[in-house]
Amino acid sequence: MTQIVILPHPTYCPEGTVIEATSGESICDALLNHDIEIEHACEKSVACTTCHVVVREGYASLNELDDKEEDLLDMAWGLEATSRLSCQALIGQEDLVVEIPKYTINHASENH
Repeated sequence: MTQIVILPHPTYCPEGTVIEATSGESICDALLNHDIEIEHACEKSVACTTCHVVVREGYASLNELDDKEEDLLDMAWGLEATSRLSCQALIGQEDLVVEIPKYTINHASENH
């Protein structure tokens, strides 16, 4: 099992937490399986950026980005060098530290 430290987020995980996840599982699925209800407006079909996370530690242990994810990430709020779409980032063997950005671009929830 891989340990994921989730940094505090005012809505999804105010206190921060540590969870255990299975290698090969997506970060999004790991969060959802531990009742951290991260947005995933496209239902994990790589069509939005609402599940964007920043991997503060362990980034190199994740699977490589494909072109579609890389293109979508360019539209994510608060993009950083270690940003990933959590629905596409598959957990490896190394422990992770993950930050859920404060904001997301979700036109459905913003009433656009």
